[in-house]
Amino acid sequence: MAPAGGEDSLRAAVFSGADAVYLGGQAFGARANAKNFSREELRRAVAFCHARGVKVYVTVNTLIKEKEMPAALEFAKFLCEISVDAVLVQDIGLFSLLRQCAPELPLHASTQMSLHTPDGVRLLYGLGAKRAVLARELSLQEIREISRSCPIELEAFVHGALCMSVSGQCYLSAMLGGRSGNRGMCAQPCRLPFGAPGGTGHDLSLKDLSFLREVEELRRAGVCSAKIEGRMKRPEYVAAAVSACRMAAEGGEIPQELLDNLEAVFSRSGFTQGYLTGKLGGSMFGIRRKEDVTGATERVFSALRQLYRGERSCVPVVLALREAKEEIELTVRDEDGHAACVRCPAVRDAVPLSGERCLVQLKKTGGTPFYPKEAAVPEDGAAVTVSGLNSLRREALEELLQLRGKRGPIPFETRLLKFSAHVQRTGEHLPLRVSFSRTDQIFDAAKGCEAVQLPLSTDKEELQRLRDRGFRRILLELPRAMFGVQEQVERMLLERMELGFREVVCGNLGALETARRAGAVLHGAFSLNIANTASLSCLEQLGLSSAELSFELTGKELSSLGGSLPRGVMVYGRQALMLLRNCPLANTKRGCLGCGAPGMLTDRMHKNFPVLCTRGGGTRVTELLNSVPLWISLGEKDLRAVDFGLMRFTVENSVECESIYQAFLRQEPPGFDCTHGLFFRGVE
Repeated sequence: MAPAGGEDSLRAAVFSGADAVYLGGQAFGARANAKNFSREELRRAVAFCHARGVKVYVTVNTLIKEKEMPAALEFAKFLCEISVDAVLVQDIGLFSLLRQCAPELPLHASTQMSLHTPDGVRLLYGLGAKRAVLARELSLQEIREISRSCPIELEAFVHGALCMSVSGQCYLSAMLGGRSGNRGMCAQPCRLPFGAPGGTGHDLSLKDLSFLREVEELRRAGVCSAKIEGRMKRPEYVAAAVSACRMAAEGGEIPQELLDNLEAVFSRSGFTQGYLTGKLGGSMFGIRRKEDVTGATERVFSALRQLYRGERSCVPVVLALREAKEEIELTVRDEDGHAACVRCPAVRDAVPLSGERCLVQLKKTGGTPFYPKEAAVPEDGAAVTVSGLNSLRREALEELLQLRGKRGPIPFETRLLKFSAHVQRTGEHLPLRVSFSRTDQIFDAAKGCEAVQLPLSTDKEELQRLRDRGFRRILLELPRAMFGVQEQVERMLLERMELGFREVVCGNLGALETARRAGAVLHGAFSLNIANTASLSCLEQLGLSSAELSFELTGKELSSLGGSLPRGVMVYGRQALMLLRNCPLANTKRGCLGCGAPGMLTDRMHKNFPVLCTRGGGTRVTELLNSVPLWISLGEKDLRAVDFGLMRFTVENSVECESIYQAFLRQEPPGFDCTHGLFFRGVE
């Protein structure tokens, strides 16, 4: 499956042997800075690909703001009209609406949905997803476990750039520059200098993935689609990656020269297979060096252009020539039921072509996507000239090509978006929930909060002591990352539920499904990326009792959301900018430092970003936190649109926690550097 950032890359992908391409329109795609396709270009692209037996998947894989939802649905309706093969979706609200409006439209769950557990994939399959594009951080063994759990189609990346953060869980670009990766506008600040103690100075930059030679291992793990990243890259890159993947998929050896040229046209300090093999650490990190750039010479580009200089004959056809009623008739059929039939007058005053010569001429399908699987001609030949037969063949194949490019529309029922208005909070006091990363941060005054949130891994005896101290409502936060440890997390959850701790906070769809199956009371975290009323409604139907909204929304945007599900917003704390499986502090000669306290990354502006590693349920979760905490005053009028505020304490000690809490209640100005985040300025 090949990327197509524009028409040149599309042709390169198809002519190099791609079975499918993925591309985006002018809006709602996760690569907004690619050339992308206008609607007319999309229409042509779909017909071009379908004529050649190539599937077209269109990306609508960004978070959709409330005011954008009608336009997103209208775009999806257009995609149904041109009969695309599937639409890739990130936003759970849009996903749910498309299932209602176009139940026959195949939907693929984008990697932006952060799917990395069997339960997460099962949930999307139950909601109607045909395919799940898996998180890039999974190992082959973890992919196998997901494959065994559910009959959904699985897609995994085989080549291209690796994001440092789990896709859909990166807010670094949004917070530092207002350009959201969840909105297709990522400015890639992670490629800039971020230094760990003893690191290289580029400790958020990973090498590109290349698993091309081992693509068969992905197939054996249950993957049906090997995905190449690169909608921002040149056609030559696309052709090289597709050609290499095609050779490996067909069991052949990839020429070393092709691999060398692929590395020359784009790489970062070479390639890595880290996540798939489970070998994490410093060997996965890399940057674009001078030699990585200068290796892309005109000689390399020229060699790669030869890979897609013309049509690839890949569509088998059956040709039948016959003579009837003073006419010569040629019928060409493909294996999909299309047939083109053309005729010309018989030429009686010329020497008939022999049957053998007719066969030779009919089989000259070069320069077209077709190759002759079978051909039938009259034994005695036919009353036609060579040029006449060639013309018949060309006309029939062109007509067949046009027929193959036409498909009927996918039914789409336009529906009015009807959601009840959310009842504005009338009281002056905003109920507060307080989240602690450790129990030694807890202070007694927090008993007055609506709820206290703690990690699921909190010791059971400690939870009981807190309850005895008067903390009556404790919500347990499931890990945001559950790579390979879903069963351990579920056992831990059931143990705590037996003690009466039944309310849980879910930060990903897999955690939501695990907790739902266990019968817990569900609450949603910011990392579910709830940005519109349709998402609130869908998640309420899935069992959420309350939800924390995306912190990429402005106050006015969160005020526009309707529906009945109680919702909240983070009002204090260091926002998690990245969710990491490969810790940046491990990019040192010593490797993982086993930090007992939060580590630190420093950017080129000398700002320090805490790195918080936590262990629980048998997995390690690493989060990169913002350099300064968020502070949204309780007096902000737009907070009347939410039902609770969340104060999240991460790196603070207990004295700092209580001091901040009391100052916050008194609506005093903070005595330290802080940020309003995106509450006022928003994101593109």
